[in-house]
Amino acid sequence: MSETRSGIDRRGLIRLAAKGAAAGVAVAAGGTFAGAASAVAAPVPAADPLRGMPRSLALSVPRRVNGDAPLPPLPDQMDGARISRPSRRIPYAQGAPSGRVGGEDVPTTLPFAFNQSGYRVVTDLPEAMRPWRDRPKRWEDLSPNTEKQFLDAEGVVQVRDGFGKPGYDQPVTQIQFALGCITSFRTETDATRRALFLTRAKAQAKRLIDRRVEARGAWYFPYPFDLVHAEHSGVAYKAPWYSGMAQGEAISLFVQLSQLDAVTEEERTLYRQAADAAFASLLRGDDGYPWSVHKDSSGYLWIQEYPGAQPGTGDFTYNGMIFAMFGLWDYYVATGSELAAQLYDGSATTIARYFPLLRNVRWHSYYCQTHRIPTPSYHQHHINLFRQLHWQTGSPDFAHHTDVLTDDFPSPFLREGSTVAFAAGTHTLYRLDTKADGGWDKAKEDAQLEVKKVTFDRATQAPASMRRRIQGRGIYYRISAGAYAGWWVGEVWPTSFLRGEYLATVYRPQRTLTFPGGNEAVEVYRFTEDGVAASIKTVSFATPSNAPSDRRSIVNGRPMYRITAGALTGYWVAATSVTADGQGAGRA
Repeated sequence: MSETRSGIDRRGLIRLAAKGAAAGVAVAAGGTFAGAASAVAAPVPAADPLRGMPRSLALSVPRRVNGDAPLPPLPDQMDGARISRPSRRIPYAQGAPSGRVGGEDVPTTLPFAFNQSGYRVVTDLPEAMRPWRDRPKRWEDLSPNTEKQFLDAEGVVQVRDGFGKPGYDQPVTQIQFALGCITSFRTETDATRRALFLTRAKAQAKRLIDRRVEARGAWYFPYPFDLVHAEHSGVAYKAPWYSGMAQGEAISLFVQLSQLDAVTEEERTLYRQAADAAFASLLRGDDGYPWSVHKDSSGYLWIQEYPGAQPGTGDFTYNGMIFAMFGLWDYYVATGSELAAQLYDGSATTIARYFPLLRNVRWHSYYCQTHRIPTPSYHQHHINLFRQLHWQTGSPDFAHHTDVLTDDFPSPFLREGSTVAFAAGTHTLYRLDTKADGGWDKAKEDAQLEVKKVTFDRATQAPASMRRRIQGRGIYYRISAGAYAGWWVGEVWPTSFLRGEYLATVYRPQRTLTFPGGNEAVEVYRFTEDGVAASIKTVSFATPSNAPSDRRSIVNGRPMYRITAGALTGYWVAATSVTADGQGAGRA
């Protein structure tokens, strides 16, 4: 364990008294501080808010270890599934696309009325916040040849059940591969690599178009193999079968390809037609076949990743529906379609309404509504997807959902060099039954194996390899070296905490924080890299007062909001001390 002898600079602790809307620091409803700040004439002795933790640790945020956890690999629809040869012929379309699809006119109205809450589509997102920009395809992954995937002679991704087994088209796999290639094409500077990224994306799109099924005035992208899922009962299909996730993601693929300057005008026209035809499939309800869209008995719209055998049934899978919504976002931004806006609103309304069923309080969220199986591998996806819904709608509802999921089961990833600070005094350490690296093991359930108490004469530090929720407990850190390597300590500010800023969520637009009224004292913090110019203020307001925030992070072991306007610009406030707009969202 390393130690520090730094003490607290008590002169740096400023107590700011603000009492009354006129006399004190007031915060206007618009999010800016109004009126002059009123501070006491001389420093007022106060209880030590750091409880003996040196200022150099408590108020410093080392930058070398900060950062978000890397995104996990994209969800694999084939995970846990067994695929086999198709037992029926696939009715692929023959010939060039026409204006009438499958013998029917292209639909021009919504399939049915459904609940809408007025969620809007924000069209002016920065490039980095747009769908799929966070999922570039790595150059080394451009030609897969693994047990489960490979490229065929036309450069199209195929899925298989193992080496030597036959390969099959898998629409979601192909679409996500292509979207990753488009993202990499946009940022790649090497001309040769850039050309191959585009070639791969076009190859996937061509396969989808060539092997489309035309029906009900729309294009559908069939799964040409039989499938049975080992864990999700009812997910058993005979080819051809269809997925709302694939239908929505296909819209994103065709729209994004059509927006590239590098495609020819002939290709652009074809991609736009393909986007229109894929979008048309989301205008067909479950009163015919194929279908992937329906409404439930309460009037909420669903895009089913796994439609059921009977109309109105399915897995009610959350991530698949949100990925499909990204296609609606892309389509609306490209075309201004009012139908797309209404479908997006209805879908967002559904996701917001059923968030309480997705959430599994202080643990892994549920994969789907039908089976309600807590799924660790999808929880981080849910966090990322809800963050994007916040950006795409501008709604604080989805920002709040993101925060809740982050706190329920945060990503355990820590960068090398992460450290835990310990205040002088006695701390309780635990040995837990986990995987070898400290990860959660379903069979072991984080069972407590041993407890010990340790006492430090001075504040000290220890390296940490993991920060995660322990089953049935709070957030703990895994010590990675020294006398207590492999032991866990609970996250308790300010006596034991992970140094740095982690798991940031950027708000766009900014959220509104409300400080409590009744002259309730609230501490706000200004952090610096070394803690030297940092400060703490204690503020209070006679009536509830507002301030804007652009960011929420775990800062030195606490969820905190950063304030962006007024007298407290640049200060952070603990999430438990204020209320943020959207916190009433998602309550059943």
